[in-house]
Amino acid sequence: MNNAKFNVWYWILAIFGVLIIQYLFAYSQQVTEIPYSQFQTYLRENKIAEVAVSDNYVQGTFKQALPGGETVFVSTRVDPALVDELQQSGAVYTGRIESNLLGNILSWTLPILLFFGIWYVMIRRMGAGVGGGLMQIGKSRAKIYVETDVKVSFDDVAGVDEAEDELKEIVEFLRNATEYGRLGGRMPKGVLLVGPPGTGKTLIARAVAGEAGVPFFSISGSEFVEMFVGVGAARVRDLFEQARAKAPAIIFIDELDALGRARGAGPMMGGHDEKEQTLNQLLVELDGFDPSLGVVLLAATNRPEILDPALLRAGRFDRQVLVDRPDKGGRIQILKLHMAKAKIGADVDPEQVAALTPGFTGADLANLVNEAALLATRRKAEAVTMNDFTNAVERIVAGLEKRNRLLNPKERQIVAYHEMGHALVALSLPGVDPVHKVSITPRGVGALGYTIQRPTEDRFLMTREELENKMAVLLGGRAAELIVFAHLSTGAADDLAKVTDIARAMVTRYGMSEKIGHIALETEQRSYLAPDPFFSGARQHDYGEHTADAIDEEVRRIIDRAFEPAVDTLTRRRDTLEASATKLLEVETLGADELQPLAVAEPATPSVAPLPSSQ
Repeated sequence: MNNAKFNVWYWILAIFGVLIIQYLFAYSQQVTEIPYSQFQTYLRENKIAEVAVSDNYVQGTFKQALPGGETVFVSTRVDPALVDELQQSGAVYTGRIESNLLGNILSWTLPILLFFGIWYVMIRRMGAGVGGGLMQIGKSRAKIYVETDVKVSFDDVAGVDEAEDELKEIVEFLRNATEYGRLGGRMPKGVLLVGPPGTGKTLIARAVAGEAGVPFFSISGSEFVEMFVGVGAARVRDLFEQARAKAPAIIFIDELDALGRARGAGPMMGGHDEKEQTLNQLLVELDGFDPSLGVVLLAATNRPEILDPALLRAGRFDRQVLVDRPDKGGRIQILKLHMAKAKIGADVDPEQVAALTPGFTGADLANLVNEAALLATRRKAEAVTMNDFTNAVERIVAGLEKRNRLLNPKERQIVAYHEMGHALVALSLPGVDPVHKVSITPRGVGALGYTIQRPTEDRFLMTREELENKMAVLLGGRAAELIVFAHLSTGAADDLAKVTDIARAMVTRYGMSEKIGHIALETEQRSYLAPDPFFSGARQHDYGEHTADAIDEEVRRIIDRAFEPAVDTLTRRRDTLEASATKLLEVETLGADELQPLAVAEPATPSVAPLPSSQ
């Protein structure tokens, strides 16, 4: 851009120079300026050969040159009405008009300046445009935060203790690289933060920079990719050059999957030349820079399964740090961190709120505290109460209440029995998450009612019996409709989808079918977007049609077997179902305290025959 400025001013100065030279050249001619009265005298004495008359000037030539050698004269005209009077007075007179030199210069220069001004502004706008501009197109667009700009520290991060411990090592290295490498060890060139969205990957990367007190280069993976081939690679080079110039420093690339997606193998895979060149340049830079300089590359992604294997090999991203959803203890820490910024009532217990929010990420918990504060603000409260947190959890999980969605009496009755069917089965079977609330108030997009269960602890494994009981609870609403009304409705569509997913996973992935055996017929495409392992999206399978028929048969058999205890439980407790559904129709919502007396210890679901031994 400096070169562009120089060129513009060069042309402006050149134009002014030409105009001044023209002006001096015109006055250097042998021209004498005489008073108009003198012109009148020469005219009467017949000394003038020819005259050119204009509105303001009289210009002509003498018949004989004047003693000074002048042959051309010029005189400013005077109003003819004054000439006679001035001649009678005998005074010397001449005309005078204002100089229009400045006007002549401006009439030449203003259009030229306007043209170059517009051109200059367009170049500047292109340089700052969406694509980076012609002048800056190969420059890195990373946001650079100096030491004092990064206000985040590890005190602002909670619930990810293991990831925090891993990254503290990098902080120590950046603070004292020489001491840390005294035994010949080196820091990882790259650290990849992997985890679901909202778990704090970006926050913990900023905390590393804040703790280390070094410049922090932050950029998204998508900002490297442009419509011009080669631009992304140029930006990668420029980014690493800037970081090396300010070492020790941290480079943070968010959403690495936008840049590091696995390259296609084979002609049918397709490809994107710009993305591949950018990825290749990143791989070269990771190989080329010396970690002893104090430059550390951090990156974050929630889709590690699609990254190019060359990016994850040793010597590039040496270390992968999992930033997972927090457990109950981590949720308590995160809630305390966010509750400190709000006015919380004395009845609010972070541990109780954490028990209501299994599977919530750090971002979800921050949103929960904000929603609870907004609910308390709407009702003009002095502080946020536990009831506000409960309502906020329901709002996030089930959606916004739709009180204007009016159901006819028949639909309300079906929904009431359906939801109480879920609740009674859950209150009767062992190993099932306790029921927190039942409501027939419509929420969200399509929920006409809801039953909320809250686990008492974080679970990472489930037995076959627990999965069967989980399916029985999901089928409890459909069983209640069948028992009471002797027909089925569309209200169980979502329940059936979940039950089918669980049953298919039991057969194809967990080997819980005696007919199919200990075989994994489907491989899960691991995705960190799915909080529930049963509903994690696309899966790959490789089996024949006969096996597919057997799988469908087993899935149907498992679901039918799970439906039986739901029907048996509600048939035996028909009176309780009728009474609780009637009460639910009256009050619309039943809480945990009102539901607890309905809990009855039922025998476990009859188990299937033991699986054949693999020996």
